[in-house]
Amino acid sequence: MAVTSKATAKWHGTLAEGKGSVNLDSSGIANFPVNWKARSESHGSNTNPEELLGAAHATCYSMALSHKLANSGFVAESIETSSAVTFQPGTGITGIELKVSAVVPGLSEADFQQYAEETKTGCPVSQALSSVSMTLEATLLG
Repeated sequence: MAVTSKATAKWHGTLAEGKGSVNLDSSGIANFPVNWKARSESHGSNTNPEELLGAAHATCYSMALSHKLANSGFVAESIETSSAVTFQPGTGITGIELKVSAVVPGLSEADFQQYAEETKTGCPVSQALSSVSMTLEATLLG
């Protein structure tokens, strides 16, 4: 069964001086303020599209890696993924840096590196972002 998730962004004013918000409509659990300064200078108490994209990517990657491991007979005790999305004003999104660390009993370092790399190209959000340069740092803990 297909699931469609929805969000709504509202914006008021010009790009540089304006402000807005993004609402997670499907879940209704959050509404975040957004502005240009958070995208081009510093975050402060506002978010931006790249931070939201990074959150989606980190979540999708962790879920996809967990699934890949389970299909190979391994159960992760924990997986922690961060996604740093770089935005250059005037250019756009220029890169994504994924970092994952996991505790997976019985899994070799070599196999973990292979599964992590396969997940980098296999998770749905990674696939959607395939036109952007993406790096991966994978660490097997314990």
